[in-house]
Amino acid sequence: MKIIFCDSVCDSVIDNKVVEPAYQSEFDSAKESGLETQVFSFEKLTDGNVNATLKFIENDESKEYGIYHGWMTKPKFYEQLYNELLKKNIQLIHDSTEYEYGHYLPNSYNKIAGEKPKSNWTKDLSNANIIELTNEFGDQPIIVKEFVKSEKHNWNDACFILNAADKIKVKKIVHRFLELRSDYLNEEIVFREFEDLEFLTDHSKSTMPLTKEFRIVYLNKHVVQIFNYWEEGSYDAEKPDIDFFKKTAKRIDSDFFTMDVAKKKNGGWIIMELGDGQVAGLPEDGNSNEYYQQIKNKV
Repeated sequence: MKIIFCDSVCDSVIDNKVVEPAYQSEFDSAKESGLETQVFSFEKLTDGNVNATLKFIENDESKEYGIYHGWMTKPKFYEQLYNELLKKNIQLIHDSTEYEYGHYLPNSYNKIAGEKPKSNWTKDLSNANIIELTNEFGDQPIIVKEFVKSEKHNWNDACFILNAADKIKVKKIVHRFLELRSDYLNEEIVFREFEDLEFLTDHSKSTMPLTKEFRIVYLNKHVVQIFNYWEEGSYDAEKPDIDFFKKTAKRIDSDFFTMDVAKKKNGGWIIMELGDGQVAGLPEDGNSNEYYQQIKNKV
């Protein structure tokens, strides 16, 4: 099993054998665990220079499986990476369709709809359509995001809508959200029912309210590791009830994915998001040695 990391952008012109500094600790841990590590040029991939992307990755004599670990990228670039690696006899754990399944909300929504906040989405950004979609939430609080990202650190200006029936506020916040996302908007906007979650603290910089959320990493339907989602606030050593999510995890059509979960104020649990495991970064206080040892054990 190979782990394919992004190179360092600042060094890529000279020698893209140097791993991106943000992934150095994980790169070292993967090697120490006995996994083979490779580095490719993320910059050349997204610039369209596919031939130079894998310059320093050699062909394998027989088929070898791999896991990409690096920056989040759009499915079209991931597909190019997947296909180029195949030419070198390296098959990533997910093809482009499987990557998009974990990456974009609508693909997996029906699998988790009963355990996730009610959501709807659209490509039609007209005021009439936005009003129609938000009508489904009555006068409940909602948040606006897109398939992958939100503007949660601009909580009051571009994320949280206190009353979905307040259409002036809806249009104002959606407009600001689209303004901030700009060219980085992933596919469609999403409206999601706001859940009353157990409070941790206010973020030290953005002041957005942080709640008791966790990230569970699954590989081949086995739990690899559980991380606190936030690095601020006191979790009191609490971890989510894995048994509660076990049946749902088995329904997910992905071999390597993350499940972001949260504790409700009433003590229950809820799924917030799914994601492709290849583009999920470890928190600074995460144990990368244990993580990659678990990856090796569960492949």
